[in-house]
Amino acid sequence: MILARLRRIGALAAPTALVAILQVFGQLFETWLAARQGTAALAGWATVLPFALLMQMMSTGAMGGGVVSAIARALGGGRRDEASAMVLHAALIALAAGLMFALPLAIFPRAIFGAIGGAAVAEAASPYAMWLFGAAAVPIWMTNTLASVLRGGGRHALAARVLVLAWLALPPTSWALAEPAGMGLPGIGAAMALVFWMATLAMGLVVLRGGAGFVPTLHLRPRAAIFGRILSVGLVASGLAVVANLATILVTAQMAGYGAVAVAAYGISARLEFLMIPLAFGIGSALTALVGRAAGAGDWAEARALAWTGAAMALLLTGAAGLVVALWPVQVAALFTADAAVVAIAARGLAYVGLAFGGFGLGMALYFASQGAGRMGYPVAGALSRLALAVGGGALLAGPLGMGIEGHFLGVALGITAYGVVTALGVRRAVWPGGA
Repeated sequence: MILARLRRIGALAAPTALVAILQVFGQLFETWLAARQGTAALAGWATVLPFALLMQMMSTGAMGGGVVSAIARALGGGRRDEASAMVLHAALIALAAGLMFALPLAIFPRAIFGAIGGAAVAEAASPYAMWLFGAAAVPIWMTNTLASVLRGGGRHALAARVLVLAWLALPPTSWALAEPAGMGLPGIGAAMALVFWMATLAMGLVVLRGGAGFVPTLHLRPRAAIFGRILSVGLVASGLAVVANLATILVTAQMAGYGAVAVAAYGISARLEFLMIPLAFGIGSALTALVGRAAGAGDWAEARALAWTGAAMALLLTGAAGLVVALWPVQVAALFTADAAVVAIAARGLAYVGLAFGGFGLGMALYFASQGAGRMGYPVAGALSRLALAVGGGALLAGPLGMGIEGHFLGVALGITAYGVVTALGVRRAVWPGGA
């Protein structure tokens, strides 16, 4: 049975894992490219980073997970018409959410990023943010939502084909606009807009042609009940994404007290931390669909077994990556910048944070499984634990306990670990006994 579950998870996870690998490369390339624009640009990029990550997390794994879960449970329960109707509702949610990012962050970037990193950092961050959010927020949301429709129908490979092309195109496009075209840091945001508008058109065509295993029903009046099936999981998951990125934003603000070099160094650490998300997402997206189908059919024992099988896979994968980071922090930090001061601070942080990556992978996999089950209480508690330890615990360690800047990094590591442990406590019979 274990081997059969591994094969089922692997069959769905493999295409998304390929996308994740390309996404990791793209994000690493983006970090390197931002660093090439100078320390001021890297600090500006690092200040925008939590908001960019929040947008990706919400559209892909949070609200996207709500879409996957709702469609998978509808199909598992034999309600194909309901699944068809969900596509329009999901697209409307994506449009509204994209505008919620685009309007404030593209219109008021200096005020928002100045409050976090200071006026000098905001000067570098604002032109980049105007492109990234003003032009790219809506297509990023729409592409990832339509990919979630396909995953909800079990068509992970089809979703991956479009996303693979997007992530292959992004690095060279970013470089071309940033350097040969002379746009600098804003060119990275412009590249995101160009690539994801094309991806939205391609993904939309695939879905409209029945790529998810059903043809969407578009000529209908939106219904609150269908919105509710998506939002009941998606809003909670989006709230968790906000909490996770709030921790990064608040720690970035704490780091600003040590100067722009510390902000840039923490940006490298935060990017590597959040790179564990795409590593775990391949497994997690499979778990949302498989657990959702099992829960929809009322087979809760199978749902729990699938969740723990996938969690073990994610733990091994992210734990191995974190061990490499923790054992060679200087070498890893030096991959992103030649600034010796930034490397020195980032390496001190990575020695702590890398050891927590395995717990992060464990928590992420079970978070996605919990989406499929519609059981989000423990992931909420885990996210709040992470926020408290990363921000409050880090401040305590750095100040009263005298660890200085290393105390903030240790607080981040403890918060990540707590997230994994608390989320894992929820995947048991007493919490997943049955229900809708």
